[in-house]
Amino acid sequence: MMSEKFTVEIISPDKTIIKTETSEVQIPSYEGEMGILKDHIQLITFLRPGIIKIKNDKEKEFFVEEGTVEFSNNNLLILTSKAKDLSNVDKKSLSNLLSEAEKRISDNKLTDKEKYLLSYKIDTLKNINQ
Repeated sequence: MMSEKFTVEIISPDKTIIKTETSEVQIPSYEGEMGILKDHIQLITFLRPGIIKIKNDKEKEFFVEEGTVEFSNNNLLILTSKAKDLSNVDKKSLSNLLSEAEKRISDNKLTDKEKYLLSYKIDTLKNINQ
């Protein structure tokens, strides 16, 4: 039987956050939530704030704010300035991120793009914090 697995790597400037085999990854892209399975067509896209879900025996979740995603030859490479592992995330730091984002979104000097990104960030953080 052929394996249905492919490799996923999340890399930040200072370290590899995770490198593992997986059967499915969900990413928050500008086009919406995107599911990636083995043999997905080649892809380059940008992340918006949201949650990356890596499905294995158990699911791992990472909160990201931005980054790029490349998929080719059954290698999924996610480059991001930071990804928070939600299995050991500290609720207080999430609350701080949330209140910062809520303060910022009321700034009327923001561009539409900044507002769009902040609203996704706020929704995601609220969902995590429940």
